[in-house]
Amino acid sequence: MLPHMQKGEQKKSDQSSTYHVPVLLKEAVDALQIKSNGVYVDCTFGGGGHAREILGKLGEGAKLIAFDQDADAKKNIPADTRILFIPHNFRHLSKFLRLHQISHVDGILADLGVSSHQFDEPTRGFSIRFDAPLDMRMDQSSELTASQLIQKLSAAELQWIFQEYGEVSNAKTLAHLLTEHGSHAPIKTIEEFKAVIAPVIKGNPNKYLAQVFQALRMAVNDELGALKDLLSQSLEVLAPGGRIAIITFHSIEDRMVKQFFKTGDVEQVKIDPVFGTKESSPLNPISKKPIEPTAEEIKNNPRSRSARLRVAEKK
Repeated sequence: MLPHMQKGEQKKSDQSSTYHVPVLLKEAVDALQIKSNGVYVDCTFGGGGHAREILGKLGEGAKLIAFDQDADAKKNIPADTRILFIPHNFRHLSKFLRLHQISHVDGILADLGVSSHQFDEPTRGFSIRFDAPLDMRMDQSSELTASQLIQKLSAAELQWIFQEYGEVSNAKTLAHLLTEHGSHAPIKTIEEFKAVIAPVIKGNPNKYLAQVFQALRMAVNDELGALKDLLSQSLEVLAPGGRIAIITFHSIEDRMVKQFFKTGDVEQVKIDPVFGTKESSPLNPISKKPIEPTAEEIKNNPRSRSARLRVAEKK
């Protein structure tokens, strides 16, 4: 049992383990090189798996700041005086650290995957397995649902989302079908959505739908925008020698993290206009290649298959 854990906390821990199985748990936490008196940030608290591993390495005077925009994650907070829970998206990292008078942290961890709880909770609208409102909001207080997104965007905008976020082969055909249908009536449920796009589904239906749903989810929650904000702010809040570890599940996210760790810029490499030289990155990538889950982890948790962990240290 962890230090500071109170009566009844073991039961909560057991419950939260069914909420989400943490991916690359040991690899990610070990990569942070936890200092017992340090200050750390878990950007995606979820079921608290990574957080508990970090807390197990922290001493009395240490602090863990945990972010999660999903209200359901609050149920998994351990009764531990060293943890500060922030019920907001991690894109507001620097704002809330300033609010709590925390100037620098020794490490930042973010697991960008959707939690098993969100996939397995029918009413959230993340999974093709259930009929439910076409929602997909990680933050239930936000206004834009997947249904509203489809109704709001043009065919060209939807096509871009399906191409870039889902790598959907017939993105243009799908986008035009949805906008044509939406001009008559909004698509409100998952089953209705699946029925509307059934004529254009290519290849394996489950794989095709998974790609489409992934694209919509990433757009509804502005996942790439949030990641850009987090990466940019990490340079401001990380102490020298501090580490940042990011677990991605999509090639676009992985490329963004890789570029940022290499250049220190989320948009493009800055080049001196006179001498044509590149600015030195404020980060040192720990390895050229990402850390991937073992065959055993993939066997025990198939959802970990596409996980990629990258780590960098601030100079």
